[in-house]
Amino acid sequence: MNIHVNTGTVDSPLGGGGEFLQMDIDVDYLILLTNGSASVADGQPIPSTTQLNQAGLVLTGVEQTCSKYFIADNSANLLKQLDNMGAGNKRYVVAFDFTESATATEPVLEAWDDITMDSVDSICLGDGTPSSSWIAGICTTDASPTPGWPGSRLAGDTSSHYLLLNSGNGALVAPKTLYAQLKVVVPATEINGGNEQPIMVVKYTTVA
Repeated sequence: MNIHVNTGTVDSPLGGGGEFLQMDIDVDYLILLTNGSASVADGQPIPSTTQLNQAGLVLTGVEQTCSKYFIADNSANLLKQLDNMGAGNKRYVVAFDFTESATATEPVLEAWDDITMDSVDSICLGDGTPSSSWIAGICTTDASPTPGWPGSRLAGDTSSHYLLLNSGNGALVAPKTLYAQLKVVVPATEINGGNEQPIMVVKYTTVA
């Protein structure tokens, strides 16, 4: 399974006109919580932690939906803006390409504090309360979301806090590309800032 992100503006599927970048999951990463800046912008070198902090959202006491999303493309040492990611009604944003075989279970997308996948204590994941996670996602494999879609708050593996990537239709019986859309919503009540690095995980069981 390979993960691709649409770095263009055309909302078309993988292999069908969209400008998709295959992620190197060992070194590439998404930047989901930023206002952007001169240094945190499309085509700029991958920024330092200090530059990312300087470009972070400012807590205002009002709910904020992040409007800028990037991928740090390590091979090119560049940021690429993900114009279609966010609260709009774009369908082909993150592609999960199952090219080699069927699966025994339906692939799911989860968010965790770190690779141990045993906690969701990060502030952005709800500080232990999954329903308060800032990261929202929606499966778009079968259809586009509506503008301002609510989606599911992603944190851990409890019910309603992960995404079924095949639209709840179960295991894959043949190779297939699945799609999801993501956004970050910072609650009005949030008073804590920080630099957090949660992970996104795709889980599934293979056919023996």
